[in-house]
Amino acid sequence: MPIALLCCHALGVVLALAEPPNAADVSWPPASPIAPTPVEAPWIPLFNGADLEGWTYKETGSALGKDPSGVVSVRDGRLVFDYADWTRFGGRFGHLCREIPHERYRIRAVYRFFGEQARGGPGWAYRNSGIMIHAQDPATMRTDQEFPVSIEVQLLGGFDNRRTYRPTANLCTPGTNVEIDGELRSQHCINSESGTYRPPAWVTVEVEVHGDEEIVHRVDGKEVMRYQRPQLDPRDPDAKAIIDGRDGELALRRGWIALQGESHPVEFKSVELQILPDPKVPAGDQKAPAGDQED
Repeated sequence: MPIALLCCHALGVVLALAEPPNAADVSWPPASPIAPTPVEAPWIPLFNGADLEGWTYKETGSALGKDPSGVVSVRDGRLVFDYADWTRFGGRFGHLCREIPHERYRIRAVYRFFGEQARGGPGWAYRNSGIMIHAQDPATMRTDQEFPVSIEVQLLGGFDNRRTYRPTANLCTPGTNVEIDGELRSQHCINSESGTYRPPAWVTVEVEVHGDEEIVHRVDGKEVMRYQRPQLDPRDPDAKAIIDGRDGELALRRGWIALQGESHPVEFKSVELQILPDPKVPAGDQKAPAGDQED
């Protein structure tokens, strides 16, 4: 009788271990049918809680790197856009841009709105901010350009005393288009399926970016929007200039990340990035492009 009969008389159960294989067997023990789960890359903080290292500010009407009114600052470990000292907004939209581009990644930000909108800010910009992805190089933006050509993950806050539905993590498309279920969508903004979030609640938004293939929005861990094939819009003059410099190519495979200020104070508790693998490249050959190598 083969060795290894384990008898548990108290339980009345007999467990028989399998006999070892003979020489004709090709493997022992049998291979698991479940492939090992690849180890995910770590989340990298893009904001260090102390200063704006790794970021560059671009405001409408000013040169890249200039923040004439001190809109962006670090306060109590948070990244803050504040307009408290402004007498009038004057169309000075601002974007705090990462200094390198990315292609395949997740970005996760925890944000909330606070305070009062700057005087003269557009009505639609009340409790309105955004995470810009696949954005044009900020160094190529015109001095008077309001928004970078990009895909915008629009961040909205609900009204205090109105029950108006106002979702967040919506899609807006300055100079771009996307496809949803194979249909080209050219309207400027499309609502997500999120709920309405009012200050002072913190909201966690995560965006999963797969190059020019697919982009997914999540709010507090729940998927609220999915779309495909981000691309430049030839109807937009700034996008057309980029298209002409790319021999007519429309696809948006990679680009810069930016946080947006549109006249309402907003603060970010954290901003993190996770680099994703390219499914077309064997695991052993994966190497992040130079622009994707965050410290």
